[in-house]
Amino acid sequence: MTANAVFIHHPGAARYQFHDDHPFHPKRLPLAADLLRESSALQDEDLLTAASAEDSDLALVHRQDYIQAVRELSKANPSPTWIEQAERYGLRSEDTPYFKGMHAAAAAIAGGSIKAAEVVASGQALHAYHMAGGLHHAFPERGAGFCVYNDAAVAIAAVRQKYGMRILYVDTDVHHGDGVQWVFYNDPDVCTYSIHETGKYLFPGTGFVHERGSELGFGTSFNIPVEPYTEDDSWLESFRQSLEKVTASFKPDMIISQHGCDAHALDPLSHVHCSMRIYQAMPAIIHDLAHRYCSGRWVAIGGGGYDIWRVVPRAWSLVWMEMTNHPISAKLAADGHNEPLPASWIERWAAESPETLPTHWLDDVAEWAPMPRRTEITERNRTTVQIAIQHL
Repeated sequence: MTANAVFIHHPGAARYQFHDDHPFHPKRLPLAADLLRESSALQDEDLLTAASAEDSDLALVHRQDYIQAVRELSKANPSPTWIEQAERYGLRSEDTPYFKGMHAAAAAIAGGSIKAAEVVASGQALHAYHMAGGLHHAFPERGAGFCVYNDAAVAIAAVRQKYGMRILYVDTDVHHGDGVQWVFYNDPDVCTYSIHETGKYLFPGTGFVHERGSELGFGTSFNIPVEPYTEDDSWLESFRQSLEKVTASFKPDMIISQHGCDAHALDPLSHVHCSMRIYQAMPAIIHDLAHRYCSGRWVAIGGGGYDIWRVVPRAWSLVWMEMTNHPISAKLAADGHNEPLPASWIERWAAESPETLPTHWLDDVAEWAPMPRRTEITERNRTTVQIAIQHL
């Protein structure tokens, strides 16, 4: 019997931590999981434990010398020779510094995403969610942007090798999904789609509409770079219109979606001004497309998100709630409707949070100051979408 949805986890993912002050903090994971449990949305029977990725799995994407560098720099006292080479492998930057146990933690995350993709590809489950995944900036030869191993690319490569499926990768992080795009840039059977703040102003400085793939993969890379200060209506219009066209044209066998939640107005690392409404609507759009075009096969992974108290737990919980058809999802989808967060979750974490925790699933945007240039931003985004999908 095929399960409707499984929640993939690996306890080692919690050890993926550069240092206490780094914005990519594993505290996000227990905060979101606890919110799901307190909402009666996650039960023990939903959980499936993954094994760590083997070096042979990682080598489907990453170079052997890079894997060796990650292993060596993961030691308690790396040799001076490897420390000298750390910068060459992208592991001595402020964003992505090497840390003790780095290989084991990153391999745990990659293993979780492989497991999620395989249980869906094999038919064991219709949907799978690996919240700890989504490290989309790592390259075959180096780490970047808080990412050591590119779990999304490794998972795609693993199911491509074993099952031969055509994969649509959907990236909703505010930062361009560059690592995944470039890994599959020449591959006609992997379509990469990324909606993000334009690289004119934001890391990694890529993801423009002219990046369409190359060689046999030409026409299977799609980018929707939206303007800074884009709000909900324009973001969702851009996403819905473009992704519908891409999915209908590519006709994937499975969707793997990355759910970075840093396009929220409260996120400290971007300039987009969306609310929780997009994080309720985006998974619903993907869910619908999976059932219409992929017989329901849908894998979701996490990603960025740096307001770890007020934004990430709600956004990531809403992915699982949509995936499992939880009643709260249906209620929030109703126009103008909101629901309170569990008082027990707020009470548990309020003392630890540096910010006042939200009381409801969705934001009250009526309290927010209106953004200037709204009409201009909307029109620019519409033009971008039309250019991106003009050949479909």
